[in-house]
Amino acid sequence: MRFFTAPIAGSIRAAAQPCRFANQAPRLAMRNYSSEAPKRRGGKGVVFAALLGLGVAGGLYYNKSSSVPCPLEQKKCAAAKPAFDNTQFKAFKLVEIEKINHDTSLFRFQLDDPKAVSGLHTASCVITRYPITKKDGSPGYIIRPYTPTSKEETQGHVDFIIKDYPKGKMSKHIHNLKIGDELEIKGPIPKYNWSEQSKDNVGMIAGGTGITPMLQVIRHVFDPIHKNDKTKVTLIFGNRTEEDILLKEELDGYAKSFPDRFKVIYALDTPPTTWNGISGYVTKDDIKKHLPAPDTDSSVIFVCGPDPLLENYAGPKNPDKSQGEVGGVLKELGYDSTNVYKF
Repeated sequence: MRFFTAPIAGSIRAAAQPCRFANQAPRLAMRNYSSEAPKRRGGKGVVFAALLGLGVAGGLYYNKSSSVPCPLEQKKCAAAKPAFDNTQFKAFKLVEIEKINHDTSLFRFQLDDPKAVSGLHTASCVITRYPITKKDGSPGYIIRPYTPTSKEETQGHVDFIIKDYPKGKMSKHIHNLKIGDELEIKGPIPKYNWSEQSKDNVGMIAGGTGITPMLQVIRHVFDPIHKNDKTKVTLIFGNRTEEDILLKEELDGYAKSFPDRFKVIYALDTPPTTWNGISGYVTKDDIKKHLPAPDTDSSVIFVCGPDPLLENYAGPKNPDKSQGEVGGVLKELGYDSTNVYKF
């Protein structure tokens, strides 16, 4: 799927970093992080196929029936020991790998205590790293953010579903891990605090692995324990082909179960003949038609995907990864920092 008008000329910098989320009966879920914004290039649009082919740090969630959640009561879960530490990296052992599709697998890491939980909440992520030797012979690290998307209350392990990007150094490293190998993890890294900043109407623009933070929010909103929640969610989700749409069964399930509160619009760069979603670019008219208007007080637009996508629709983040000014298509439509959040 293409986002907006024309292709960006030349190669787009790889390794955009996204951030992602949560759980229910066997399911998949994607994740994403946004790294520092690339320099402006010619043209106002982004070819979505190009974006997805350039190594967004992506993780997905797959809730297996073997996961062990702690009691749902908030007080009991809050008392569980958090395994992650946001002041230092800790090593966690890989205990299971499960193939999901041609380039995506679930990786389960054992926590240091069988009763421990990850310590993450909606919406936050972690930082992963592994050591390398630099060209000059000095030691260094490859560092990337990922979102563990097993349920907050799951005890004893944490799951990531990682897509193997051709030029993704960390995704390649993780896909080359063997059972018993360890990965260093630090976190949680807080992102959007949904418990304090929840909205009545949520619009989402996600590209590829940028679905993950959206899924964390969606699963939280529609979790049975939040049965009194009336939040409405509309998601525009772009991919290259129909086969690339992860979580489709789950997303369609939410749309069927909550027809008055959840809507998903798929956009493909290369759609099949019978496709009835968006074909090619997601335009201003698509956003105006489907997402909450900018003059709605209790609404927010979440945007997550590779840096060029983020820049086109919401403007780049600041070099320090803070939000930065709202720009791009959303600014042209009248949105501002009060109702746009960039993952």
